[in-house]
Amino acid sequence: MEVALSKGIRSVAFPSISTGVYGYPLEEAAPVALRAVIEFLRVHPEIERVRFVLHSSSAFRAFDDALGRLT
Repeated sequence: MEVALSKGIRSVAFPSISTGVYGYPLEEAAPVALRAVIEFLRVHPEIERVRFVLHSSSAFRAFDDALGRLT
């Protein structure tokens, strides 16, 4: 996000890093990723859109549940 900000990019997309082939638990990854993005956006509202590109419906549910607990 720092790189995007430094280049004037206003929209970024992230995969659910390491939760596919590497098997990192979605339930652990989702809140960490979401919290990091939310905290960054509070300080840097110049980035207007962040998307998480998820590989399955279970990944979507994990991120959706985590977001519900964070907000």
